[in-house]
Amino acid sequence: MKVGLFGGTFDPIHIGHLLLAEHACEALAFDAVWFMPAADPPHKSRQPLATGVQRLEMIRLAIEGNALFHVTDIEMERGGVSYTIDTIEELQRRFPDHAFSFLMGADMVNYLPKWHRIDELAERINFVGVGRPGTTLQLDHLPAHIRDQVTMLEVPLFELSSTTIRERVSEDKSIRYRVPDRVHEFIQRNDLYESKP
Repeated sequence: MKVGLFGGTFDPIHIGHLLLAEHACEALAFDAVWFMPAADPPHKSRQPLATGVQRLEMIRLAIEGNALFHVTDIEMERGGVSYTIDTIEELQRRFPDHAFSFLMGADMVNYLPKWHRIDELAERINFVGVGRPGTTLQLDHLPAHIRDQVTMLEVPLFELSSTTIRERVSEDKSIRYRVPDRVHEFIQRNDLYESKP
């Protein structure tokens, strides 16, 4: 089974995440994409504003009805810093017949040499990088053994981020069409992001 792993904070999940996952499924013939919210993301300077339970629920609401999309709480269940190598080791123990690829933005592709135990990780999985507005991809700067594991994927680009969503909520602006309706309702019902962008 070919699985695309989509990690991140998803604080909150938005339509850009869903479009990327759908596009990756189609272009790379994944059997599934697993959304994997981080417990404590090592590459972020701030902690998520929504709780882990809330972020998981927003993902469940967003992917409901899509048989190719799943959510896993493996990193939240483990707790602590969410190093991808620890997650991959565990997933490969649990699902030895699955082939995992890790989806990421171009900014994270550039940052790969700094990932925890990156050499071991590059031996275990492939990385799928997608362009992001305002980010210049620097594949030539990557060591060859990492660069060889990276597949770049062209996806429709538009500027949308979880930060933008949080800022718009805190400024009392509409987030309609930026997040699925049920996620929008969840954010409103739980008063998320109202004063903390």
